[in-house]
Amino acid sequence: MVFVSSPMPPRPGRRSRITELPREPLSRERIVDAAMAIVDAGGLDALSMRSVALALGTGPASLYAHVASKEELLDLLIERVAVGLERPEPDAEHWQEQVKDMVRAIHYGLLAHRDLARASLANIPLGEGALTWSDRLIEILKLGGLPDQVVAYGVDLLPLYAVATAYEYALNAERMSSEEGERYIQEIREYFAALPPDRFPHVVALAGPLTAGGTEGERFEFGLDVLVAGLAAYGR
Repeated sequence: MVFVSSPMPPRPGRRSRITELPREPLSRERIVDAAMAIVDAGGLDALSMRSVALALGTGPASLYAHVASKEELLDLLIERVAVGLERPEPDAEHWQEQVKDMVRAIHYGLLAHRDLARASLANIPLGEGALTWSDRLIEILKLGGLPDQVVAYGVDLLPLYAVATAYEYALNAERMSSEEGERYIQEIREYFAALPPDRFPHVVALAGPLTAGGTEGERFEFGLDVLVAGLAAYGR
């Protein structure tokens, strides 16, 4: 009689090379994907080269072959948002509304990723997507007959407004719930109303309107209207 030995199972603590799946190669695209997921889940404070490496199942040193630093990684995240922004076909008859649409796109594009807007403050995006967006905004502003220097100021001011308001709204969302926010505003309203009217007559008189600015979206739209109308006033 011939005895046939049964195959032995893998020894504990060891993985069979036969069943081990090949690991997906590391790339800049995968690194940005992982970084954006971390920001979406925990905000910018949760993002580091180490946290990205951990999410990808590798060591931080392996990331530097694709991304030079955390600063470059932040630039790549901003570029990822910029690439997805819509760029309307220039229309001289509707140039002001097109400008507003482009600013809204930045604002809500950043707001979709927690406090990512903080990474864009005091930083001029130089990626191809961001530059393509800026070039289109310049083209549309020039349709309004604005002088070149006004266009240059506008293409700086408008994105700054979108980024700053997105960051402010993200902070508010992180720090307090809707109920807490309403309570905070009520406390500020009562404080303004209780100020000495002989010293702060106008603040006391406007205690209601000063603390009844509507929703964040309404505030954003008001500021956007003011900015675009102001730029339009420089038109020929």
